[in-house]
Amino acid sequence: MELELFNSIVQSISQLFKPKRSKNFTFTDLDILKVWFWSVIHDRPVSWATQPRNWAIHLRKHVLPTDSTMSRRLRTKSIKELLEALEQKIIAPKDPNSLVWLIDGKPLTISGCSKDKQAGYGRAAGGKAKGYKLHAIVGKSGGIANWRIAPMNKDERVMAERMLKFTNINGYILADGNYDSNTLFAMCDEKQNLQMVVPRRFGKNRGLGHRKQSAGRLRSKELLEGPETKFGDDLIDQRESIERFYGNLTNWGGGLTGLPSWVRTHRRVHRWVQAKLLLNAIRRTAA
Repeated sequence: MELELFNSIVQSISQLFKPKRSKNFTFTDLDILKVWFWSVIHDRPVSWATQPRNWAIHLRKHVLPTDSTMSRRLRTKSIKELLEALEQKIIAPKDPNSLVWLIDGKPLTISGCSKDKQAGYGRAAGGKAKGYKLHAIVGKSGGIANWRIAPMNKDERVMAERMLKFTNINGYILADGNYDSNTLFAMCDEKQNLQMVVPRRFGKNRGLGHRKQSAGRLRSKELLEGPETKFGDDLIDQRESIERFYGNLTNWGGGLTGLPSWVRTHRRVHRWVQAKLLLNAIRRTAA
């Protein structure tokens, strides 16, 4: 499966890659990304993929970049732009008329002994942990409208605000009670065609307080707590789709099961998760 995934991602890159002659670089962006994805597919550090003995026999004919070259080139603007173009091609939603969207986070834990100063302590399954969190807005079909990486202690509502600000979607966006925020509902109201449906954070029997409530929050309350709740309940039941999405992202060899010891600091974590999202989308398409 690793070789099939590698061939598929290289083919996708080749379709987007525009070769440029440069006296400054021995290796093209395509060469660099081949080595990068070979390492990610096999859950190995880049230094492992720069050694010919770790490649399939028929792929050893080309000279490989050094570890320092990889580190330098992966940070270049052209590589970042090529990876962003891959995102639009592979993981962006394919159905522009989808009316159901889901938002949630996935903890990416690291060792508590790690000296990564950009990681944070926050809530994860089973208690508190150190690391980062993947935040994503996902369609029912698995397309990703927006995603972010943040320290584990970053509030999910804050990250949702950042994603919604730059996401153009319509319909209903479903979330759990952690996203019950007047600010988020107001942002959706401003878009005029997006309604959040979220169970109230502290339960149905609590009051709304003395602050003015956004129209979207009152509509969500009516959908889930009013006299006719079947439609709202059916919507909330669909929120489980994001749990399946995260499950599919992790339950295969090479999936995003966690952050290995060589993936530290926000920049590296973002690039690693980005590669895993791309590979998972290709795997699901081929299935």
